[in-house]
Amino acid sequence: MQQSGVPYFSQWETPGMTLPVLADGSQALLNDPLWRHSGAATIEEYARWAVNVCGMACLKMILAARGEIHPTLELARACTAYGGYVVNEIDASINGLIYAPFVRFAADRFALSAETMTGVETSAIPDLLSRRRFFIASVNSGIRWPEREPPSKGGHLVLVTAASQETIRFHNPSGHDEASQADVTLPLAVFDRFFANRGISVDA
Repeated sequence: MQQSGVPYFSQWETPGMTLPVLADGSQALLNDPLWRHSGAATIEEYARWAVNVCGMACLKMILAARGEIHPTLELARACTAYGGYVVNEIDASINGLIYAPFVRFAADRFALSAETMTGVETSAIPDLLSRRRFFIASVNSGIRWPEREPPSKGGHLVLVTAASQETIRFHNPSGHDEASQADVTLPLAVFDRFFANRGISVDA
């Protein structure tokens, strides 16, 4: 497959932060020199949120494809106002992305036509993309190492930009190197091992 032409953005402002985050958790992000680009007010706010914004990174890429650049945490704050994230101030946890509020947010704020989809067979993604420009797919984050067997499916979001009967192409917001970040191409059967059969289709 050719390159998608869709701009790539990591969920970290410095794309190379994935391995430090895997080793040390969100604390590693306190060392991200580019954190201010996220739209966070403080580096602590950035570190708290960045581990939760794979969905906002996907949205950022969709919007960038039509020429709009929005800071990732500004998108997250706006989506939270719609209920797309639930923030617990007591234990500092952040739950999301919650699909239905995100769909409303994308429509209201950016005039994006989006739809929550469940029970999506991997083999159906090519047809889905013939009708919608993008598919935000729920996969196991271990998809950055496709040769490994994932412990479960889902929990992380990637932006699917193309698919054929044999292969699928996507941008991974938490890829750990160039090969696992932009325009990753995998056999459908490999993608299926990580895919939770749900996601959000988006027409930009």
